[in-house]
Amino acid sequence: MLRTRLCELLEIQAPVLGAPMGPEIAGLDLAAAVSNAGGLGMISFGGYPPPALRERIRKLRTMTSKPFGVNILLEGPQLPLPESAFVDACIAERVPVLSFFWGDPTPYVEKAHKARMKVCDQVGSVRAAKRAADGGVDFIIAQGVEAGGHIAGTVSTMVLTPRVVETVAPIPVVTAGGIADGRGLAAALALGAEGVMLGTRLIASTESNAHQVYKEKVLAATEEDTVRTTLFGNGWPNAYHRTLRTPFVEQWLPEESRGSEQRPDEPS
Repeated sequence: MLRTRLCELLEIQAPVLGAPMGPEIAGLDLAAAVSNAGGLGMISFGGYPPPALRERIRKLRTMTSKPFGVNILLEGPQLPLPESAFVDACIAERVPVLSFFWGDPTPYVEKAHKARMKVCDQVGSVRAAKRAADGGVDFIIAQGVEAGGHIAGTVSTMVLTPRVVETVAPIPVVTAGGIADGRGLAAALALGAEGVMLGTRLIASTESNAHQVYKEKVLAATEEDTVRTTLFGNGWPNAYHRTLRTPFVEQWLPEESRGSEQRPDEPS
């Protein structure tokens, strides 16, 4: 079986991570399945109140004895509590891997390390990767613009990965964005990465909580059937994300310039 430095760092058998598609697309079942298969399953913090988040972490531990991760958004939708409350919940539960996205993880790295937790940051630029490296994270996820869901940058996966690798060496780098099979993993390794993160590829899995209609549309889609947009930014304005180019999306794309604020004539 293929093993990289990432496998040694995270004590996993295959250099494959499941993306924390949130709040519930990648739920407990999918995270447990990825971890039990030898990768690193991940869940989103989901904006759950800290006590509920801790319960979910405990539940996940009954479903897998393998390492897993919890991802926390440091900037994004308005939350009832500061992000530190969710970080503290993960630290209290000694989550094996604490993952961050969309913000600066530096204030939390030392505290997590003292709890013997691994820390990673998902970035969309070389500048953000350097910040994460300077902050002391254990590994970095380089997310190319091909990624589904929310996207932090504008650079393609093939260009971003080697740039991040050379910037943060010897910190391990994981490639995300447009990776769907072994060929994608091989390409990422050739670019200097130590592993890959899969998101959209896992949406159609049995363990995913995505609606069956959406799973079917993902399976039927081609490389031309997605669009990067801010259309669905209600509560998280001006946050780019990649979604399927459905008739609904096509109808509203011309209105994208109006911004993400909710208006009476817009669907909720």
